[in-house]
Amino acid sequence: MSDEIPKTTPVAAEAPEEVEASADVHFEPLVKLEEVEVKTLEEDETPVFKMRAKLFRFSKPDSEWKERGTGDVKLLLHKKKHTVRVLMRRDKTLKICANHLITEDMTLSPNIGSERSWVWNVAADIADGEPKQELLAIRLANADNAQLFKKKFNEARENNVKVKRGEDPLDLTSSITEAGTKQEEAAPKKAEEAKTEEKKAEETKADEKKAEEATA
Repeated sequence: MSDEIPKTTPVAAEAPEEVEASADVHFEPLVKLEEVEVKTLEEDETPVFKMRAKLFRFSKPDSEWKERGTGDVKLLLHKKKHTVRVLMRRDKTLKICANHLITEDMTLSPNIGSERSWVWNVAADIADGEPKQELLAIRLANADNAQLFKKKFNEARENNVKVKRGEDPLDLTSSITEAGTKQEEAAPKKAEEAKTEEKKAEETKADEKKAEEATA
């Protein structure tokens, strides 16, 4: 047997693949799209009240309440007509689920078994495009929000009655905006006050402990 190592044939190196340089191609658009301003139909109004809520409507055929959507309910004051309407859009889709003028015959009634919900009749709600009679219910986050909504709703109704009679409208912008501002600032202010009180309590305990150790 031969001790020679068998010779192997080297594998030929692969030739580099030639890639053609691509031409710098530029295509002009067939149609040039211009920027379009999207209108919300709220441009002539001032939002005098805004609060998160959930809306329901009563279905007569099914004899049950059905959810219309969750989002911000607004009271919008028309800058020229001085009337106030209710507008509510669903979250994300922004589809309108309530849209009607607040009229003299609208009264908020407590929803049975809930202190944060109100029910009222609407002769002509146009959320779906065509005027439609609806029985609506709204549910707020808590009882305080429910009372605030009722207060502002009733003020808006009083305002609309005055405007219809040809009387001077109420100054809704200043009063409601101020109420909203106070509400937004209340939470952080209370939290800061609570921290201060807690710090004082800890300091008092520490002083009492030092006094006990000194007299021991």
